[in-house]
Amino acid sequence: MNIILIGVNHKTAPLDLRERLSISCEEAAHPLREIMKIPKMNGVIYLSTCNRVEVIAQTTDVPETAERLQDFILQHGNLSREEMLRCLYIYGDQEAVRHLFRVTSSLDSLVMGEPQILGQVKDAYRQAVENGTTGIILNKIMHYAFRVAKRVRTETEIAVNAVSVSYAAVELAKKIFGGLQGKNVLLIGAGEMSELAARHLINHGADQILIANRTYGRAQQMAEEFHGRAVTLDRIEDSLRDVDIVISSTGAPGYVITAGMVAAALRRRKNRLLFLIDIAVPRDIDPAAGEIDNVFLYNIDHLQDIVDGNVRGRMQEAQKAEMIINEEVAKFTQWHNTLAVVPTIVSLKEKAEEIVRGELDKSSAWMQNLTAEDRNNIEILAGSIINKILHDPIISLKEESQDYAAIPYVAALRRLFRLEP
Repeated sequence: MNIILIGVNHKTAPLDLRERLSISCEEAAHPLREIMKIPKMNGVIYLSTCNRVEVIAQTTDVPETAERLQDFILQHGNLSREEMLRCLYIYGDQEAVRHLFRVTSSLDSLVMGEPQILGQVKDAYRQAVENGTTGIILNKIMHYAFRVAKRVRTETEIAVNAVSVSYAAVELAKKIFGGLQGKNVLLIGAGEMSELAARHLINHGADQILIANRTYGRAQQMAEEFHGRAVTLDRIEDSLRDVDIVISSTGAPGYVITAGMVAAALRRRKNRLLFLIDIAVPRDIDPAAGEIDNVFLYNIDHLQDIVDGNVRGRMQEAQKAEMIINEEVAKFTQWHNTLAVVPTIVSLKEKAEEIVRGELDKSSAWMQNLTAEDRNNIEILAGSIINKILHDPIISLKEESQDYAAIPYVAALRRLFRLEP
């Protein structure tokens, strides 16, 4: 195949090293164009995300290309050779294809089953196409990769269950209420966990989002980002009257929400359901609040149990995904192997068609007395006979190519039929 994949990812390299390797595609010297200057390079795709930097290339000289790509990574990443060799992985041919399929299907992601990587791979492919750096082989590989990702997404449940605490909290809220459309949410704290929860809430249809934080300016900033409304910490008790869901994640040393605050809010909200999620350590919400009627209170341990169970479920689904990938790698390999016999098949058909045309030309004198329809029927008959004669040899040639055994047959056909080299 002469395929090579070289790269680093979150499993092999720390963040600071990946940051050094990341090259902006907006730069004047696009990495694709620079890599294509390497001799004997037929095609290249460059993938750069926060978790990986990978180059997949098709070349006529794998050892030289591997050396040149390592030099490229050394130069652009400002790495020592020791750093590079410690973090770098190199795959060839089928293993390179398999790795790409696993990446595109999110089996190699930090969070297995996350959907973002497919879009990132598609962007990398689009940039390669726009820069004219793909070619027949890489185009085919990428089309197979996208098909694999679709099969994994539809034939397994690898992305069904939540595997982050923030996402698990939102999924739990959806189950309690049967959906988030029209629901109002109060986020207490404006850190990373709250940001992730806000994104999931918006994606699942939550209505208004209120954000309370110790630093009011940070609450305003986050509220603006998510089209919500900032409130001060001393207004939390008032806010409990109007919201349906509360997610709290602060660093406060004591309870931010007491059982008394919740009881008072319930009286004013006419006992409408209130869903409380406490993902803070130490806890933000008084556990006694969970004993009040129409209040559902979950803490981080409850959510972590859900997440751990979902991770185990994803690992089981990953086994199904690996089987799909193995199938598609085999199919791609079969397609690639037939390429070796295609020129001979084309030459054989051209030789046969040339013979038919020559014999028809010799017979033109008596054929001119025939009607146009009769002449056309004779040409169709001659072509049909040729196709039937060549059918079995061509099928056999393709079958032999699957096991890399077609070379002597190709040589014999070319010699017997005196085909051009």
